[in-house]
Amino acid sequence: MIRVNLLPFRAKRKKENIRRQVSVFLLTFIFAAIVLVYINIRLNHKTLKLQADLAKITVELADYKKITKEIEEIKEKLSLLKQKMTVISNLELNRKGPVHLLDTMTRVVIKNRMWFTKLGTKADTVTINGIAMDDKTVADFMIRLEDSTLFSSIDLITIKHEKIKESSNLKGFAITCNKIQSKNISLNKANGKAKK
Repeated sequence: MIRVNLLPFRAKRKKENIRRQVSVFLLTFIFAAIVLVYINIRLNHKTLKLQADLAKITVELADYKKITKEIEEIKEKLSLLKQKMTVISNLELNRKGPVHLLDTMTRVVIKNRMWFTKLGTKADTVTINGIAMDDKTVADFMIRLEDSTLFSSIDLITIKHEKIKESSNLKGFAITCNKIQSKNISLNKANGKAKK
């Protein structure tokens, strides 16, 4: 019988299997290391890009905050300017009011038949005290006040006999009326011109 020694062949085969397994392990390790390095580089690149974007957005946000602050300051200035313009327009309207009132009174007074003793204004109410020759003069005066377009709600408060020196037929009167706002007067004048 022939004896064949298979031990060296088995040992050789065993060494080759070990070498193959080590090679596969090393190749897998190297491949995994390459993949991890690639992922790490890619993540670092994304991180750097995101940090750059964040820095850019932070700068833009600071710029927008400055712009917003400027806009708020401009809004405050505009609000203050509007308040000043309102005050100026009210002063302009009120400046012309007394002059317009006295001008209207000189136009509606009945000459040589009546005289004012007191003329007072409080807010939109005008109080007129005076002396007239007779009741008809007071009535004509009230009609003229209504036609003047400066007054509304004309009320005769009192009318009584007044004795001044030798004349005893004089009538003392008190009238209250409400002033119409200046804007309404302008509109009435414009409408009157349009009708003509």
